[in-house]
Amino acid sequence: MPVADPAFRAFCDAGLWPGLGRTLAAALTEAGIDGPDAVTATALANLPRVTTQRAERLVSAWIGAAPTYDVVTLLVGANLEPRLAGRVTELYGDGAAGTLREDPWRLLALPDVRIADADRLALAILPGVRREDPRRGRALVSHTLARSARDGHTVMPVDLVHAALLAEHVPDPVVATAAAVESGAVLEYDQDEGSTLLALARYGVAEASVAESCARLLATAEPLADRAAAAAVGKGLDARQLTAVENVLEHGLCILTGGPGTGKSRTVAAVVSLVEARGRSVTLAAPTGRAAKRLEELTDAPAMTVHRMLGAQGTTGDFARGEGWPLDEDVIVVDEVSMLDTELAAALLEACSDGAHVLLVGDPAQLPSIGAGQVLSDMLASGRIPITELTTLYRQAEGGAIARLATAVRGGELPPVDSADREVVVVTAVGSAQAAHRTVQLVTDSIPRALGISAAEVQVVTPVHRGPAGTIELNRALKTVLNPGDGTVSGFDPGDRVVATANHLDLEPVGFANGEVGVVTSAGEGAVTIEFASGPVKVSGKALADLKHGWAITVHRAQGSEWPGVVAVLPPEASGMLSRPLVYTALTRAQRHLSIVHAAGSVVARAVRDVGARPRRTRLRRLLEQEVES
Repeated sequence: MPVADPAFRAFCDAGLWPGLGRTLAAALTEAGIDGPDAVTATALANLPRVTTQRAERLVSAWIGAAPTYDVVTLLVGANLEPRLAGRVTELYGDGAAGTLREDPWRLLALPDVRIADADRLALAILPGVRREDPRRGRALVSHTLARSARDGHTVMPVDLVHAALLAEHVPDPVVATAAAVESGAVLEYDQDEGSTLLALARYGVAEASVAESCARLLATAEPLADRAAAAAVGKGLDARQLTAVENVLEHGLCILTGGPGTGKSRTVAAVVSLVEARGRSVTLAAPTGRAAKRLEELTDAPAMTVHRMLGAQGTTGDFARGEGWPLDEDVIVVDEVSMLDTELAAALLEACSDGAHVLLVGDPAQLPSIGAGQVLSDMLASGRIPITELTTLYRQAEGGAIARLATAVRGGELPPVDSADREVVVVTAVGSAQAAHRTVQLVTDSIPRALGISAAEVQVVTPVHRGPAGTIELNRALKTVLNPGDGTVSGFDPGDRVVATANHLDLEPVGFANGEVGVVTSAGEGAVTIEFASGPVKVSGKALADLKHGWAITVHRAQGSEWPGVVAVLPPEASGMLSRPLVYTALTRAQRHLSIVHAAGSVVARAVRDVGARPRRTRLRRLLEQEVES
């Protein structure tokens, strides 16, 4: 049997050849297709169940993937993970291999690449290169700021950046920082107290844009109606809810906050009714598909994801709508804004035209965004934007025990659960393995049998990926019981629940957004079809890598979505990361039933009492105070 070229073998095994599934990849070498020169339609047509037409499609796909293959050859030569090649090509385009040959440390632009990996690539491409190379120092400035951004920070004090560079043996951090600033990748800000902050340009520009857009919206909006008009649709609203409606009428930008069950959705519904009664247009959006669908149900008005509203362009992060082509509607309502990171908030507000009225709805007690920044918190803290906070708990009949528990946790208390109707159940466990066992039991047996909520309507949320009670092992255990199979395409079988980990809104017919959960309806020929809330999507090639099994997802990933039943797992390995926002966010994903698998002991109560939102370093509050008149 011929021995395949290592780079070719790695390329095929990594799923980087669009349309070539795992089974065909395994059959290539035996069929004599052991390198690039052996790829022909005739040879491919000899593979099992490959028609002449499919062979021609595979050849076309191979030719189109040539830039990715070139990157794989570099990575394999440095003993690096070949799967990185797809993302490198997405980032740097068809000339990606040439980019890396000129500056191997540009590999560090990928978030999960370690410095040691980039150093290894540099040595493989440029034998004899030294770590004092100025390209390395410049790249490490951006890398340090990017690592900080993964913890939510948009800026970092220059002395902390210099300390990180010294730890990585950069001989002159000042020179490296100056080079990064000169390249335009990094921005430098002088503070009043004499300190200097550094930011990746993408975050510095985005925060400035948010502040400028806020000032513009507040300055250009004319009142939509008088207070009497608000009172006319406000029957049944309390005084604060009515104030929120009046704010939308009067101001170009305002915020509505409050915990679950306090009437935020009812208030939004009143806003929609009033705006439409005045003959004005309104659009509703939320960061996730499920949140948009829920908003639609509660307000009886169409809603969509923020990405779809802005016309997101595939995975690039670009949007069709913006300053040059703003949204047409008079009133824009966005729910779950605690999830908006700095860049998405900037894109959203830039797309709101002069004179528009924007209502941001959210709960600052939830986890902050996965991406960098703390937009909602900074807006609230600035005191420059009209705010209405709802505090009265109305949702008793439909969510009594869940809403009461959530309200207590929001206030820093973890009371004993009092739920005779088993709306909230606490299941204690000793250790992660027992927590995992009980979680699987709850989803597959106890909840469906005792409460009539099917396993398809139950979502597991956990703070961690690793360990017996993390997403990886829980999904493996749940698949074994709920939908056993060999993983027809990239580990997925029809009937599997999956979660998206990136945006692919360009896929046919509707695409999917990061965080959306769906079910596989078919799998074969290197592609899967998934039914998401927004509709069916066919996924193949590199996009498959951005899908994971979704019976169990992280609390962060679950934010913005709700399910009839939720099992919230609190394992001991999550002790160091537990906080009030994390626990609160986990509990508030449940609509009708919440099971808490409690294996972290007294740490949970202490975290709820003492550990608030972890502070993030940002400039937005300061910028709002400067840009917006008080």
